[in-house]
Amino acid sequence: MAARPHQSEPSAFAEDGLLASALLGGGLPEEANWHLWQAGLSYHLGEVAEAHLRQAEAIAPGHAAVLIGLYRFYFYKGRLAECLEVARICLAKAQRETNLPADWRDVAPEDALFGRYEELMPRFFLFTLKGYAYLNMRLGNLDEGRAAAEKLLQLDPTDKIGARLLIDVLNRAGEGDD
Repeated sequence: MAARPHQSEPSAFAEDGLLASALLGGGLPEEANWHLWQAGLSYHLGEVAEAHLRQAEAIAPGHAAVLIGLYRFYFYKGRLAECLEVARICLAKAQRETNLPADWRDVAPEDALFGRYEELMPRFFLFTLKGYAYLNMRLGNLDEGRAAAEKLLQLDPTDKIGARLLIDVLNRAGEGDD
């Protein structure tokens, strides 16, 4: 929204190329776009910004641009449980639109061209899975977070998305338990 994510932040949707894509942003009604714009301008007024996001959602339910707006709003407001719910919706959307199995645990590397930069929906799935892993970790769902990060590393073995960092954080946290 108002603040741009830092490169080190694990926001699933930090990559502006995804937002600019005709695939993800195409077909957004002008009125929904206006509400997204107003949400960004009123970010500091949380209730006002959220009302604009919900208006955009009512106009364009399930649209990636609206979902990304909601995700970012909840993420940067520290409303991580609500952010996780949006991440789940985004995962389901990416799975549906990429013809992936309904359960992310069943997705295999050969199910999509995960390593190709120009393949936007598979990338959207990977970035969403990273956000899902991170949010679960932050909310104390460590096993779920680890499973998602390990799946991400399986689908992205060169670790362009950065799953190894999440796994390393979990491993270091586990060393403190001894």
